[in-house]
Amino acid sequence: MTDRSPSTAVPSTAGPSTAGPSTAVPSTAVLEPSVPSPASVRGRLTRQLALIGGSGGVLSGLLGVGGGVIMVPLLVLRAGYRQRDAHAISLGAIIPISIAGVLTYGIAGEVRVGYALALAVGSVFGARVGAGLLARIRERPLKIVFGLFLVAVAVLLLFK
Repeated sequence: MTDRSPSTAVPSTAGPSTAGPSTAVPSTAVLEPSVPSPASVRGRLTRQLALIGGSGGVLSGLLGVGGGVIMVPLLVLRAGYRQRDAHAISLGAIIPISIAGVLTYGIAGEVRVGYALALAVGSVFGARVGAGLLARIRERPLKIVFGLFLVAVAVLLLFK
């Protein structure tokens, strides 16, 4: 994740106060007073992540796409995460997204349990292999591979 912490405080060069001992001058001064506090940065990032999660959830439920197709690009481009971190965060969000979708489609009688279990067996194995590869791939090639994957999926969907 990119560093979003405010500037560090530095000792004041103003010297001792001439106003007397009752009005003490702080010993540090902030270099950039317009930099938001850590609490406001956390709040803004939390809101941003909630919006990204909401987008991923809506499109996952509506289109059946994995949340990663939506959330990974948004985590990188909007929230400032590195590609690898965005993949890991997105993978962590899959379980609650999947549960919500399964419950909704299950109530409607649309879940084909046998097919879903067959997909799950392959997916669990594949996810383990993929996570192992993710740990070894450098950032730039990972971005290129992910981008090419998204383009290939888009082209296939347009022409099928």
